Amino acid sequence: MSDKLGSHQYYKNYIKGQFIVEFNIFQLRNVKDYPNNIKYRLICTDIRNNRKILFDNHKPKGHHYHIDEKEYLYNFISEIKLIDDFKQLVLEHFGVIL
Repeated sequence: MSDKLGSHQYYKNYIKGQFIVEFNIFQLRNVKDYPNNIKYRLICTDIRNNRKILFDNHKPKGHHYHIDEKEYLYNFISEIKLIDDFKQLVLEHFGVIL
């Protein structure tokens, strides 16, 4: 996959001693399983109770997100919108501003 990999962004942070936030975003080139040329995993975990907000797009499921154990389809538009949507859900469910 190295010839298919464009750029990679990685970010990890601990917030308020309670939350772990991690972004893993790969820009891809011509990968059949990722027609939007992006592979991602954005997660915020509350380490006190293991609640989570997770956006990812692994195959075969495609774009989707999790709120705790529930899973929902996600309409991917752009990387910027993805990050904004993730931040909004983290704020709504954990009260944390990213």
